[in-house]
Amino acid sequence: MRPLDTTLGAVRVEDLYDTDIDDLWDACTNPERLARWIAKVSGELRVGGSIHAVFTSTWTGPGRIDACEKPHHLLITTEPGTSDEAQIEAWLSQEGSRTRLIVEERGLPLNRLHFYGAGWQAHLEDLGRSLGDEPAAGPQTWTEQSPEPHWRTRWTELTPTYEQMTIA
Repeated sequence: MRPLDTTLGAVRVEDLYDTDIDDLWDACTNPERLARWIAKVSGELRVGGSIHAVFTSTWTGPGRIDACEKPHHLLITTEPGTSDEAQIEAWLSQEGSRTRLIVEERGLPLNRLHFYGAGWQAHLEDLGRSLGDEPAAGPQTWTEQSPEPHWRTRWTELTPTYEQMTIA
């Protein structure tokens, strides 16, 4: 977690997955696979396209695909053109038979970064489970009104740890 200015910050998380880069890229860009671990996504799935996302973490809103460089880089702007605009950027790199995923979200309220850090860690853990053909967070029955309870439980467990971290 790091400050961008006096009010906004960024969260950066990463993990190493037991899969090749093409499989991980597909898990991060294919709407069916995204729905297994992080969000239901619809809209114009192309660079410059407008999308709508419903995250398991309950955030719902518009976005824009700013970069999609298969299989290494993805950049999405959420809430484009508003005071809540933020960027979610992902980088993938092959490391032997495994693939590293780094995700950074920028433009977040500085005083709430610990919530986002815990959330992204929970999402990346769900991604790992989804790669093993195991449901990421139990039965896939979440809706906008009833988000995945496993995600919330894990987020609640992780938040105090992130709250104690130094923002630097």
